Amino acid sequence: MTEPLLHVVLYQPEIPPNTGNIGRSCLAIGAKLWLIRPLGFKMDDRSLKRAGMDYWHLVDCQVVDSWEHLRAELPGRRFWFLTKFANKLVWDAQFQPGDVLVFGSESRGLPQSIHDEFADHCIKLPMLDDVRSLNLASTANTIMYEAVRQFGGLNP
Repeated sequence: MTEPLLHVVLYQPEIPPNTGNIGRSCLAIGAKLWLIRPLGFKMDDRSLKRAGMDYWHLVDCQVVDSWEHLRAELPGRRFWFLTKFANKLVWDAQFQPGDVLVFGSESRGLPQSIHDEFADHCIKLPMLDDVRSLNLASTANTIMYEAVRQFGGLNP
């Protein structure tokens, strides 16, 4: 098996269509999808598979029980954390193949403990103050393709 281009982590995702759409994008670029429990849905949820279309069975997806378990699975990796509370914009990040992109849950985002421990690796997409948040799947797709752009594109 080849090394994934990126690792995309959803911290306690709640909405199956978002996860399905992100899974499809992971498949499109050769990224691995990680899901941290608890999940707001069952892995056999029809809306998850519908969003992932007929590709879901091809998605490299692993579910782990905790943040600590994920960290143990990905030692030595560089992590980037997407949060609207970051001081740096995504354009300031210099992504590398093998990086880990971590996205919080749709309603709660990432825990404060992660913000505190990894403040230097927290990044955000720019948006006007009137907008509370962006859609998780749209944000993940934007970040994944910014990383691919920085790599110089895909080499299928």
